[in-house]
Amino acid sequence: MTTTTGTTVAEVMAELAALEDPRARAVNERHGDDHGVNLGALRAIAKRLKTQQELALGLWGTGDTAARLLALLICRPKAFDRGLLDAMLREARGPKVHDWLVNYVVKKNPDREELRLAWLADPDPVVASAGWGLTSDRVRRQPGGLDLGGLLDVIEAEMAGAPDRLQWAMNECLAHIGIEHPEHRARALDIGERLRVLEDYPTSPGCTSPFAPTWIAEMVRRQTPQT
Repeated sequence: MTTTTGTTVAEVMAELAALEDPRARAVNERHGDDHGVNLGALRAIAKRLKTQQELALGLWGTGDTAARLLALLICRPKAFDRGLLDAMLREARGPKVHDWLVNYVVKKNPDREELRLAWLADPDPVVASAGWGLTSDRVRRQPGGLDLGGLLDVIEAEMAGAPDRLQWAMNECLAHIGIEHPEHRARALDIGERLRVLEDYPTSPGCTSPFAPTWIAEMVRRQTPQT
């Protein structure tokens, strides 16, 4: 496949293959991602290629994880229709592709709210985690119209028993409700304290724990003017 700029999918795939690093692959595989290309190198290629929707679609169609990550960097987020984004999400089983698709593409697409609502109710926990990720974004940026109390009801009832990726996304939403909305903070803290989700998650020095009560307290502290 040759794009209008002359760059072919085969040429890009050859470049990605040359960048494959077995050590990077081993590290990525521990996190569920099956590729061995340094993300900095991927971003450098994307910067050179610039936006190319046709090439992005061709790279996505290869099914290769590194190619799909590059596709998400060079695509036009607003050019995808809702049905295609839904299909892409269901194909994006690796955590990094899933994360970049939601954050770099879906969040910039005009159908993001319709997708958020559909994915929240999806029985597939990986798909549902995308719905919760989009909901967290709305909690932070555009909370008008959201039933924050209702979201806390669902989190309280379902988060402790949710599969890992869905649990992580629900916990993120819980934390953002507590951080951004003081009227719901006490309840968010109480839910986090009772459920203890991610309490023992390994946290690097200097980083904030994902345990919701710790996360909420630290971010609120940072927002509070020091006297």
